[in-house]
Amino acid sequence: MTSLPPTPPPRRLGLVIDLDTCVGCQACVVSCKQWNTGGHPAPLSDVEPYGREPSGAWLNRVHGYEVAPAGGGCGQTVYFPKSCLHCENAACVTVCPTGASYKRAADGIVLVDEAKCIGCGLCAWACPYGARELDPVEGVMKKCTLCIDRIYNETLPEEEREPACVASCPARARHFGDLADPASPAARLVAARGGFDLMPELGYRPTNKYLPPRPRRQGDEDPPRALPDVAGPGGLWGWVDRLLGG
Repeated sequence: MTSLPPTPPPRRLGLVIDLDTCVGCQACVVSCKQWNTGGHPAPLSDVEPYGREPSGAWLNRVHGYEVAPAGGGCGQTVYFPKSCLHCENAACVTVCPTGASYKRAADGIVLVDEAKCIGCGLCAWACPYGARELDPVEGVMKKCTLCIDRIYNETLPEEEREPACVASCPARARHFGDLADPASPAARLVAARGGFDLMPELGYRPTNKYLPPRPRRQGDEDPPRALPDVAGPGGLWGWVDRLLGG
C-alpha cells in the first residue's frame, strides 16, 4: 500500500469554490475536458463521442440542486462543482496496491502515475466524493491534477499559471491558491466568507473549500431570512438534505 507524506506539506494548493456565484454554465467542465484531452498528460479518451450514447472520463462535474430555505419562501438553484479535493488524509492513496496513487510532499496535490495503475478501482471505492473515474479506453484511473502542467509551466505568463477551470470561469466562482498560507488571497477568502470542508466528519481534511450561498435579498414586505448553516451536521450534503426535506 502507498503511504502519505510523513509531515503536512509546506504548501496546500487547492481550489476555493463560491457556491453563491456559480451559475452552472459548465465552462469549467468543458475547459477541464479540453485541457486534459489535448494537454501534456495522457489524454482523456471517449467512447463513441459523436454516437447516440457517448461516454468517457471527466475530471470535473457540476451538479444542480433545487432547494428552498427553511420556513418556506422562494426556492433557489444551487450549483455544486465537484472534482478531486486533494485531501490531507487521502484514503485513495493509502489503499492503492501499486503506488500509482500518491500525494506530493511539496504541495499536497494528489496524483495518479498511470504507468503503475492497474485499474483495480480501489481508490474510487475509498473516495467518498466520487472524484475518480476509470478511463474506459486506457483502463486506468484518472482524476483532477489541478492542471499541474499549467501551474508550474514557466513558459506561461505568471497570470496564466492556474487550473484551466479557474481561468475559464466567467463568474469568477473558482479561485486557486495556497490554503496553507493564511495571507494568500484564497485563504483570506475562506476566512472572510466562512469557507467549509465537504463532509468534514469523515476526517479526510480536503484542501478544497466551498463558500456558502449568501441569504437571498428580499423586499420590504418579505424580511431577509437566513439560510441554514452549511457547516452544520453532514456538511454540504446535510445542508442540501435538510433543505430538500423541508
